[in-house]
Amino acid sequence: MSDLINVILLGIIEGITEFLPISSTGHLLIAEKFGLGERSDLFNVGIQAGAILAVTFIYWSRIWQLFTQWRDPANRDYLAKLTVAFLITAVLGFIAVKLGFKLPEAVTPVAWALVIGGIWMLAAERLAARQPDRTEVTWRVAILVGVAQMVAGIFPGTSRSAATIFTAMLAGTSNRAAATEFAFLVGIPTMYAASGYELLKVAKEGGLHEDWTALIVGFIVSGVVGFVAVKWLLGYIRSHRFTPFAIYRIALGLALLVFMPAGA
Repeated sequence: MSDLINVILLGIIEGITEFLPISSTGHLLIAEKFGLGERSDLFNVGIQAGAILAVTFIYWSRIWQLFTQWRDPANRDYLAKLTVAFLITAVLGFIAVKLGFKLPEAVTPVAWALVIGGIWMLAAERLAARQPDRTEVTWRVAILVGVAQMVAGIFPGTSRSAATIFTAMLAGTSNRAAATEFAFLVGIPTMYAASGYELLKVAKEGGLHEDWTALIVGFIVSGVVGFVAVKWLLGYIRSHRFTPFAIYRIALGLALLVFMPAGA
């Protein structure tokens, strides 16, 4: 029963943090190190897929429009940019795996990433506010968002949503809602691909001895919580900046660096 509660808590943490710009991977690592138990990579990727499914439902009408009305030049152009951003992430991610890059299992690098990322968010928000309000997603935005996704994947604590949203805003899509939509839509195939890759890797290694009940519970919880969190965020950013999230990141990172147990 206690482990089930831990799984539910991890699902809640994942659902809240996956699309808020505060780093889901970093929060899961912190939660596991500080009492909720270490989980497999498959479990972590699996519950991330639950949050991705939630955002898929939220953006379903937009996704349907892109694929069913692809003859429209604007839709075709947007879909092409989403595809290129995803492919850049996939190719660079594959290269990173081949070169042996691996997510750290210690909290210290996550804490530093939270602090540095929070400071970068504050600076980026101010720079983006000085730009004219632009909703267009350019090819430069698409390319840089693809790169940003890969960077966030290598350095937990960076936050994929923060990296992609603010990269888009600084690269030309200064409108928060437009930048967020593109970042979230790119994240859908990226996370599904990551989940599928991890499942195939584990199956190939003969390690499909996962606690599937825990994974399914975590998947469902993160999906439900993620749906609520994303709905709230999309309403929030219409009239608010991301500044509170940046301050939270900095405060959490500094608290970890000051109070973290030795060796954590």
